[in-house]
Amino acid sequence: MRRHSKDLPDLLDEVVDLDQKRRAKQTLLDELRSELNIGSKLFGMLKQIGENTINLGDYSPEHVNFIEKYSEGNITDNTSLSKKALDAIQESLRILSDKVEVEASSASSIDNELNSKLSMLPNIPLKSVPDGSDETDNKEVRIWGEPKTTNFTPLPHWEIGTGLNIIDFERGVKMSGSRFYVLKGQGARLQRSLIQWMLDLHTSEHQYTEIYPPFVVTENALYGSGQLPKFISNIYRDIEDDLWLVPTAEVPLTAMHAEEILSEEQLPINYVAYTPSFRREKMSAGRDIRGIKRGHQFDKVELYKYVKPENSLRELETLVEHAETILQKLELPYRVVELCAGDLGTAAAKTYDIEVWSPGSEEWLEVSSCSTTEDFQSRRSNIRYRDKSSKKNVFVHTLNGSGLALPRLVIAILENYQDAEGNVEIPEIIRKYTGFNTIERAY
Repeated sequence: MRRHSKDLPDLLDEVVDLDQKRRAKQTLLDELRSELNIGSKLFGMLKQIGENTINLGDYSPEHVNFIEKYSEGNITDNTSLSKKALDAIQESLRILSDKVEVEASSASSIDNELNSKLSMLPNIPLKSVPDGSDETDNKEVRIWGEPKTTNFTPLPHWEIGTGLNIIDFERGVKMSGSRFYVLKGQGARLQRSLIQWMLDLHTSEHQYTEIYPPFVVTENALYGSGQLPKFISNIYRDIEDDLWLVPTAEVPLTAMHAEEILSEEQLPINYVAYTPSFRREKMSAGRDIRGIKRGHQFDKVELYKYVKPENSLRELETLVEHAETILQKLELPYRVVELCAGDLGTAAAKTYDIEVWSPGSEEWLEVSSCSTTEDFQSRRSNIRYRDKSSKKNVFVHTLNGSGLALPRLVIAILENYQDAEGNVEIPEIIRKYTGFNTIERAY
């Protein structure tokens, strides 16, 4: 089992067991319904003959079998039909109808439980995905750029941000609790500028259509993208209206074409969207507790594709290239990592992570995770296209990836572009968006 999930073997056993129960229950239900149908037709025929003599030879074998089984000996060959005989048949039909209702309810419960279990199953990794159990088995594909050499020890972003007076941790916690922070002044302007620039680049150079989706979605939208039911505890929910805050723009972008049949000419569809992302992540004490690397709210520019199945892998490589372009233009060193089967997300069939180097934190930070889900999401969301050759409706393949995610991109800029005095130079490519070239130390 390539995904190496400790719960997956038991889940598969439960699915197989429930499927066997469902099949057995359906067989019984079909038999009962057939018998009820035969009996109902027979009862109608018997009511028409009045008290005349019964000749069983005039009836089909199915009707004769029903008479022998349910008439309680009140109907025999060459006897007159009595009210007692009709009452016995009618009572048997009532009992059969009750049995059908009970068994149908039982079958529905089994179906619901089976569907619930099936919805927990992850996508199947592609054969090209490396084997492995966790992130330590991921495969480094390439590295771009070289870390800058300095004659000083680079500071982590939480020290830089405080010194520049552009990140306020205390007031973020005061307003909203742990794992929240405030970007101030040029810090807020830097993040807004990055979002605007990335949207402009992806729409003008990479030909994506910009989407501004709702930031709240329905339960069906979360199910269709694969977020539910597995990640239910990580998603913020408004119970009164039964709406959910988006954990990623991937969710509304999947839901945009749910229950639709697209034309072949529409494909590929390329969308780019900015949204905040909200996640109730359960973070361990002592892990990522400093700075803005991991929080319950963060901004992200998301890339999303609807493609024909035969183009899925080629489009994945293109998606990765488009995300890489951002880091190349910002001149930030990064690496591309292919995830092993055991580290794949639930919906993903193949994934590349893009990680930027942050010298102050001394770690690679994931700023994009680019995946093809093949038809995993499109089946759950019922998104198909009309194939002109076969004249059949075919499930599309969907792909998604950050292009890129904040605030880790802000972290990388602060830590890679700092100087010995704690000032930060703004990458030249975005200066026309920020309106300033440097962020200077406030105190």
